[in-house]
Order: sequence, then C-alpha cells, then structure tokens
Amino acid sequence: MKRALVIGVTGQDGAYLTRLLLDKGYSVFGLKRSSSLSNTERLRYLGIDGQVEFLEGDVTDQESILRALHAAEPEEVYNLAAQSSVGVSWQQPVLTAHVTGAGVITVLESIRKVNPAIRFYQASTSEMFGDSAEPVQSEITSFRPRNPYAVAKLLAHWATVNYRESFGLFACAGILFTHESPIRGLAFVTRKITHGVARIKRGLASKLLLGNLAARRDWGFAGDYVEAMWLMLQVREPKDYVVATGRTASIEEFCRLAFAHAGLDWCEHVEVDESLMRPADIRTQCGNAARAKMDLGWEPRTELERLVAMMVDADLARVSGDG
Repeated sequence: MKRALVIGVTGQDGAYLTRLLLDKGYSVFGLKRSSSLSNTERLRYLGIDGQVEFLEGDVTDQESILRALHAAEPEEVYNLAAQSSVGVSWQQPVLTAHVTGAGVITVLESIRKVNPAIRFYQASTSEMFGDSAEPVQSEITSFRPRNPYAVAKLLAHWATVNYRESFGLFACAGILFTHESPIRGLAFVTRKITHGVARIKRGLASKLLLGNLAARRDWGFAGDYVEAMWLMLQVREPKDYVVATGRTASIEEFCRLAFAHAGLDWCEHVEVDESLMRPADIRTQCGNAARAKMDLGWEPRTELERLVAMMVDADLARVSGDG
C-alpha cells in the first residue's frame, strides 16, 4: 500500500485528490492547520472524512512539516496548501506571500532532509501567466503575474523547479487553470454565482452583485484535474504540466448557464457592483494541455455545461436543507 501526504487536505482539491488516492488503495495522511482541525466539511461531502489520518502542521512551521514526514513516511507528497483567493490576496498580501509562496520552500527543504526519494507535487496556477500576450498559454509561455496571489505562486513554482534541478528531487508543478466543483469556497465567483442562483430560486434573495462580467476563464472540474496531479508523480521523469480544457467562457456566460439551469433569466437578477472590481484583472485565460495529453494520457472529461449544472444542483439542495 502506497502512502501519500496531502498538505491542504481540507480544501477543494485536497478532498477530491484524497478520494482519488483512496480509490487507488493509498494510505492517505492529511496535514491540517490546528485552526482547521474541525473543518472537514468537504471530506464529509465526499464521504471520506473517516478514511484519512490527520496530522497537525503548517507550511510556515518547518518543525511541524518534519514531524509530519516522519509520521507519514510517504512516497508522495502533494502540496495544495495556499491562501488561494485572488481577492483576499489583495487584502492580505503578506500572509499570502508567507503561506502560498515561502511555505513551499519549507516543504521542499524538509523533504530534502528527511527523504529525497519522496515524489513532490506543487499546485501552481494559471494566474502566474497574468494578462498574457499569447492567446493560449502553455508550459513555455512567459509568466506575468498581476496580483499578490500569482506572485506568491510564482515563487513556489520556481522553488519547485530549482529543487528539482539543483538537488535532483522528483519535484513537479501542475499549472492548473481555473477548476471548480460543488465544494468550491463561497469566496470564489463561480460558487458565489451558483449559491446566488439557488437563493434566488428559493425566494431568499432577488439580486446577485458581481464585478467584472467580461473576464474570460478556462474552467474545468476539480475532480478531473486531481487525476492529472496523480499522473504527474507516476511517470519516470518529473516535468511541469499545464492542466486545462482549452475552452474559455466569460463570467457573464457562466451566469447565463447557471441561471438558465434553474429556469431563471440572469439579466433580471445580476447587477454589477464597481466595488467588486479588482485593482488589476486578467481579461482572458486559455490553456494548452497538449503535453499532459501526450505524456500522461490526461484529458478533461467534464464539459462546462455539466459542471455548472452540478454546482447549481448542489447549491439548490443545500439551500433547501437537503445537501
């Protein structure tokens, strides 16, 4: 039985990855901050909270990471820990830099000391590309981060590359484009939309306030994307991979799909609130996952329409008290 340590196990990706690893027969250890010891809602939602051995730790505290590595003795470590909201990163840039950026160096250095044979996955992000001049972004596209979250993620990404090249660690990064699910946090615009749709449909609200409706993103399903994470650690040579669908849609289009699934007209309920506009926003993102398809055999399986319907249905059930 292989052993894996999932750092950030209580998040969206941590929950879906843990389910995948358990299905593959892994023994899974999940690292959680002490403040999130009871925050296992996402794992409970997927029906797996009782199958994970939790360890307490924090990526900003090397001693706790060392203890976790000794306790879990993993063959694979997945680092999904981050302050992952772009909006919050503008409000808390220093915290974001420490957790999302420098914390990865803590993990890499701990692996190098405890067991350099451990295979390491780092969750990088398409936000690192920023407002790219290239219409489609791949592994060779230049990075131009435009928010504190992306800057911190770029530090983590290059640290992963450097530990691979300097110390020979099996360390790779998945440059994941935006990925959603029914257990996405409410701070993210997609869940804000689907939750708002559910409240309006149930008569609990009439309006949904949003910021930039024109921003276009490459949206995929988190359950598909965690499979790519796992595949990256199964190949012979570590590389960095873009994980994306290759299709973009605007926030306005996401709204239209979400409201239509609930039998509503989005134009009657959505209003633009200028206070929700970001200081610097990215107009469009679209990923080219050809390398992942060629090397890993990975392709996305969930289309945007199905993803939106899945999220709306889940929020309708929650608002009704059935989910």
